[in-house]
Amino acid sequence: MSDHSGNFSFELARETLAHAIKTKLRHRNGHASPKIETISTSLDSLDPLVWLHAQPSMPRLFWSGRDYGFEAAGIGVADGHAEPTATNLSGLRESLDPPLSDCHPSVKYFGGIRFDLRLPHEPQWKSFGAWNFVLPRFEVRRTREETEFRCNLILPRDYTRIDQIINELNVLSGRYTAIPVRLPRPLSHTCRPSRTEWQATVERMLDTIGQSSLKKIVLARESLVECSDVPEPTALLSMLKAGTPRCFHFLFQPARQSAFIGASPERLFRRHHQKVETEAVAGSRPKGTSDADDARLVEELLSSDKERREHEYVRVSLKEDLTPLVTALHMDADCSVMRLASARHLVSRVQATLRNDVTSLDVLEAIHPSPAVGGLPSSLAVHTLLEKEPFDRGWYAGPVGWIGPNAAEFAVGIRSGLMNDCHVRLYSGAGIVRGSTWQSEWDELGDKIVDFSKVLGLSTPTIPASRVAAG
Repeated sequence: MSDHSGNFSFELARETLAHAIKTKLRHRNGHASPKIETISTSLDSLDPLVWLHAQPSMPRLFWSGRDYGFEAAGIGVADGHAEPTATNLSGLRESLDPPLSDCHPSVKYFGGIRFDLRLPHEPQWKSFGAWNFVLPRFEVRRTREETEFRCNLILPRDYTRIDQIINELNVLSGRYTAIPVRLPRPLSHTCRPSRTEWQATVERMLDTIGQSSLKKIVLARESLVECSDVPEPTALLSMLKAGTPRCFHFLFQPARQSAFIGASPERLFRRHHQKVETEAVAGSRPKGTSDADDARLVEELLSSDKERREHEYVRVSLKEDLTPLVTALHMDADCSVMRLASARHLVSRVQATLRNDVTSLDVLEAIHPSPAVGGLPSSLAVHTLLEKEPFDRGWYAGPVGWIGPNAAEFAVGIRSGLMNDCHVRLYSGAGIVRGSTWQSEWDELGDKIVDFSKVLGLSTPTIPASRVAAG
């Protein structure tokens, strides 16, 4: 990895990077197998999302961690690994292992995986595939200490692509304007399932829970919003990000008018060498309308037998799934409250030490889908969802994040939406256990997309009442 230090404007950084790329690719060194080479230069402080908003190229991506001050925006593809359909992750292992086996520790492939590979695909998810991981051609990364502009090369393949790569670099815009704070107005809002369908499904599931080994199932809803024009994904994410601190923020845009966007509060796991962090998150209440109301709702959450039981299912399952992979594990003795801008959740955090032979994808496969997004027992719950859920979850509730050599970070792709042309599909789920009621769980579905709803203007009178489906 080459590093050219100093603070520059973007235009000067571009010139510096272009010179370094030409030097690297014209002075060929022998590479028997593909190798990732990263060239970087420092920038004056630049918001990666503002930079991304200005760029015309596709695909585009954005990722920001929840609590480590790391943000990255990426353009183009230096290397990509995607699969339209799959039944397991063996193909992803085979394609990612070689490039990650011999590269700089800072290399990151960004992407996501479907909630369940077996579920049938609907057309709106076609460009995302079973999984899609990209090493961007160009990146702007920002940490608490520095901002850098990066170019990723794959050698020896890119030795013959000097002109193409320099042309891609020259297309990048160095002119930044403020990201718009308004989106096209919403024209209609419908739900799958409808309120009536939801009631019937929840009541059937409660009967099933009472008569079978199924203890919990997480049912989801798709809220389809039709807008007056195509929303700009970076504008949507910028507005969402401003109102949702302490969350993972992500944007994966494989094509011009298709993007998966979210502000997830939930870490699936973070790995650094053999240390791994994860968490059980289940049980929720909305944020109160006043300090007193909020305190009442938090106390109600902590004392609820139903919410405690739902959370305990996730705690126990997470510990059982991780134990075969680790040499040491510590879980919080009791749950605490995760406080978000619009919600409160029960959370139990876990730190563990992985066995030396365990990989990031081993961890991912072991703990996803957890009872927090699928149910318990997991296989029975997901099989039931395959039969009962009236829409394709796609990447919703699936793993989204990045993977590198001996490191990875994935969030659970909840509090998320899929943009296709003028339509935005918002996703939310609710855990059904003994003691659940269809009405309270329906209300929870709305609580969980309230941040998206505010950004899209769904609480304003622009939607005629006659155009709003039940719920």
